[in-house]
Amino acid sequence: MSEEQQRRARRAATGVRTAALWAAVKDLVTERAAALGRPLRVLDLGGGTGELAVPLAELGPDLVADVTVVDPSPDALAALGRRAAESGVQARVHGSQGDADTLADLLPERAFDLVCCHGVLEVVDDPTATLRVLADALADDGHLSLLVAGRLATVWARALAGEFGQAHTALTSPDGRWGAHDPLPRRFDLAQLRALVESAGLQVEHWHGVRLLADLVPSTAIDTDVERAALVALEEALAGHPAYPFLGELGAALHLLARRG
Repeated sequence: MSEEQQRRARRAATGVRTAALWAAVKDLVTERAAALGRPLRVLDLGGGTGELAVPLAELGPDLVADVTVVDPSPDALAALGRRAAESGVQARVHGSQGDADTLADLLPERAFDLVCCHGVLEVVDDPTATLRVLADALADDGHLSLLVAGRLATVWARALAGEFGQAHTALTSPDGRWGAHDPLPRRFDLAQLRALVESAGLQVEHWHGVRLLADLVPSTAIDTDVERAALVALEEALAGHPAYPFLGELGAALHLLARRG
């Protein structure tokens, strides 16, 4: 496989891995903008280079008024600015350097209709405090989109790799880590995540597993659009099957939508 083919394969695999997540967020934005009769104000904590923020802004000013990205990395925020400019949405995408600890000082309370926190709760010092700050940033009836690393997927992956001791540690450790050299500070299971969100005063409305199979399938198996679409369809069927709700917990990530009452 040539270098260009490898790059295309990586991009395609990334698209498969994020398809279900993007569909859920996009549907929520569309529904809430219609319900409110105006475009949404969005906060993306830890949004980095704008992989979510820019596509959200690209949905158009009728759906998304603006997106504020808070991230600790100045390099990431610079890349965000370039990406937004290339997409022509720089007027509605704003970057601010900070993190969960400084969020309350950076932004007004009750300001946002949608707060996205994807891949952040695993690495913050205090997940409970972070969720409370995010809840305070939500307007009444505002929604939180929360994406976290799932515990059971790591148990499964370590076992398939023959690392049975690490798999057992990930299953039983309070933080979902497989050992001292695990690069991730924590992972979550669904019950734990629900409890954290509800303790912040938010009501869980929906959840689904993300990347149940995509991380396990070799890129050579999804070379074509037809193959990628088939994998996405299978993932959606598994994650949302009414007879097997537990399958969603096998996702490499858990995506939860919650509302401020």
